Amino acid sequence: MTKKTKTGCPLSSRRDFLAAAGSLAGAVGVGFRADTAEAREPNASDSPREQPQSLIEPFRGEHQSGILTKPQSHLYFAVFDLTATKAGDVEGLLRTWTDAAARITAGETAVPLGSDLTVAAGDSGDALGLGPARLTLTFGFAPSLFTKDGKNRYGLAAKRPAAFVDLPAFNGDQLVETHTGGDLCVQACADDPQVAFHAVRQLAHLAYGLAQFRWAQAGFLSGATDGTTPRNLMGFKDGTQNPVAPTPQGREPNTTRPMLAAKDVIWAGDEAPLWMRGGSYLVARRVRISLEHWDRSEIDFQEQVVGRHKYSGAPLGGKEEFEPINLSATDKDGNLVIPQTAHVRLAAAASTGGAQILRRSYSYNDGVTFLAERWPPWRQGMLYDAGLLFMAYQRDPRTGFIKIFDTMSKIDALNQFTTHIGSGLFACPRGVGEGEFIGQALFEEG
Repeated sequence: MTKKTKTGCPLSSRRDFLAAAGSLAGAVGVGFRADTAEAREPNASDSPREQPQSLIEPFRGEHQSGILTKPQSHLYFAVFDLTATKAGDVEGLLRTWTDAAARITAGETAVPLGSDLTVAAGDSGDALGLGPARLTLTFGFAPSLFTKDGKNRYGLAAKRPAAFVDLPAFNGDQLVETHTGGDLCVQACADDPQVAFHAVRQLAHLAYGLAQFRWAQAGFLSGATDGTTPRNLMGFKDGTQNPVAPTPQGREPNTTRPMLAAKDVIWAGDEAPLWMRGGSYLVARRVRISLEHWDRSEIDFQEQVVGRHKYSGAPLGGKEEFEPINLSATDKDGNLVIPQTAHVRLAAAASTGGAQILRRSYSYNDGVTFLAERWPPWRQGMLYDAGLLFMAYQRDPRTGFIKIFDTMSKIDALNQFTTHIGSGLFACPRGVGEGEFIGQALFEEG
């Protein structure tokens, strides 16, 4: 008897699936031959052994991948609302997602493909032949997984870490419901946008009846694959001050700067419950940038706002991108070289009492829509719906993002061009070992 998948698809060989698909395509006259599928089958195989190992990022390990991994060029970030009413159903979903994530990141289909074309496929097939493309899938839990509307939804309220506080309302926030909140998040990063989208698409399919989309955002990153600091849509390098270097496969990080230990900045330690030790807290903020307003500004003014030279990335008064920031430097008239309200001054550890976060942000461009600028001349009309999906990982959001952004939200000169319209805070649990599922310790701890 043929074993069946959860969706009802009989598990058969991929060869059978492609051959059957080829026969069907030929019957409707699209010119796809079954023998062509046979010839291509080795290259389209879902076997991880046949994928280039340099393109596979390990899914299982002490920490979740996609946090300290060398950034990929594309992102698809999705947040889900749980519709499941029982903790056991949530656990079952996470088991299913774990199995699928391990397969997809290795270049396989989410579930083995079946040959019965009269039932829904277990994988949409749109990424066949594209390879793993360094795909990483990072999972996180929102505060509402523990308590929602004052109710202990799944009996997990007592297991919420002390550091996992709700984000406060920051000055200038204009959060919209369609880009805020949710119960679970999935960060899919890959060097191919279709691979990243495909991964989330399969997870959403497997979650049918248990979880549904709340919001999602696609993003891209320039300069991610060549080791240089990427530039955001404002034309400035983004992430130069990151205190911890990414870990590309097979070589050392492309930086000579002194780096802090990841355990001090990113990973939750003994202060956290067991399920969260080795995990990290993610702040995700959708930040719309008034690009029309920005593009009308003089370059020297832009540099004063940011606190860096636009083209070199060096701090004002410097020549090299990674040279130390001199916050006390003054010009011949005694004025600070880096203004008091400059973005980099307010973000620097020297200005935040040592607070540090790991930025892993992506630009987004969702076309144009009717908007109004936040500052004079208050232009209204069809403007770019574009900006930055700010993403930051930290050991403790209270001493990380919240401490840093509380001041920045009030006096950062960049605020005249940016508006925070989406927000989420997620606890990304420790990594997944062999035979484990995402967040397993959370459901097992007494």
